[in-house]
Amino acid sequence: MMKKRSALMMSSVMLMSVVLAACGGNNNSASNNAQNGSAGNGASGETKTVKIFQFKTEIVEGLNELKVEFEKEYPNIKLDIQTVGGGADYAAALKTKFASGDAPDIFSNGGYAEMDLWGDKLEDLSDQPWVKDLIPLAAEPMTKDGKTYGMPMNLEGIGYVYNKDLFEKAGITETPKTISELEEAAKKLQAIDVIPFGNAYQEWWLLGNQGISVAFAQQDNVDEFISGLNAGTSTIVGNQVFKDWSNLLNLTVKYGQKNPLTTDANTHLAMFANGETAMMQEGNWAQTLVDNITPDMNIGMFPMPINDDAEKNDKMTVGIPANLVVNKESASKEEAKTFLNWLVTSDMGKQYITEKWKFIPALSTIEANPEDIGALGSDVWNYVQEGKVYGLQSSKFPDGVTQEFASVIQQLIAGKVDQAGWETAMQAAWDKLKK
Repeated sequence: MMKKRSALMMSSVMLMSVVLAACGGNNNSASNNAQNGSAGNGASGETKTVKIFQFKTEIVEGLNELKVEFEKEYPNIKLDIQTVGGGADYAAALKTKFASGDAPDIFSNGGYAEMDLWGDKLEDLSDQPWVKDLIPLAAEPMTKDGKTYGMPMNLEGIGYVYNKDLFEKAGITETPKTISELEEAAKKLQAIDVIPFGNAYQEWWLLGNQGISVAFAQQDNVDEFISGLNAGTSTIVGNQVFKDWSNLLNLTVKYGQKNPLTTDANTHLAMFANGETAMMQEGNWAQTLVDNITPDMNIGMFPMPINDDAEKNDKMTVGIPANLVVNKESASKEEAKTFLNWLVTSDMGKQYITEKWKFIPALSTIEANPEDIGALGSDVWNYVQEGKVYGLQSSKFPDGVTQEFASVIQQLIAGKVDQAGWETAMQAAWDKLKK
């Protein structure tokens, strides 16, 4: 759930609904074209509506613009686009949609455990023309038993976004690859009166979804570890990697701004873009958000180091923030497939993915040019190409655990629990919600 942000990113409470208008036409050619990717646009007959319910707040404006162009080509298909994101709970909102009889035709899914959770609602998309072009890393979360159930919107990296000019001014010549190097860099930044870290630790997603993923990814075998947590044979209590991760968290608090638990993402973005802080935990989606405040800022990204093993730490967390899936019970599922195919094959769709949204494409047929995806996306893409990546693990967590984790982590930051108490509470959060 990397879930993220447009005019100003994941605000702590955000609920946006964009319900947009339509045109008329015939639906037969659209149904056929869902399979072959051609651009049929019948001029008479029944109009079908495709309800899209998604959480990426930063693409709302672009989706609105793409809707207009899509409906010109397919006048028999109306798009009804609704977005619930930011600090709002998309998962809860989606369940309400289905329970109230207002189920969407296309919706967002994180893959892995979330794919299993919604398995009885997912249309098999294996026969769609774009599937063969998926980058393997991107296909994995929504692939099961050789079948593909979702279209990954993009690849996203998570780490520390940093101000290259401030690093240079402080005499930091290389990005830190160990926690010791990170603390040394923080001290150098403090010496030039710059706050090293801007911490938006009010945000549950930043802690319980994205941040804690590193503690899972660096386990010797993350899938065995997660299976063991579910079976009761693994434990967070006493786990060295979790101790290491909490050391990183404490370091960022020590060298961060005051009141991190009441700082939201908009604030830490503004602090960073204004040069008040040198680093912030973010992802490459922050490119457009920083650009909106300070155009052409000299920025980059590096992974989050939790200990002094440079080789282990020099891997970027990369995941699929959202996959678009089709409700197999939808009366407009063929039209839904038509739109998904158009999104990743039309010139305009591909242009928006890279140039407008600065996305790292999930398909090999969409080119990732540095000038399009920006400095942050380019840094992440370099890690991907070098094979130095950890997958984002939060989609493998039991439903609701990310929010529970965030609450427990916030208690550690506030000093309400000690290290041992934090580990016990993290384990209890998993045990409460595991199947």
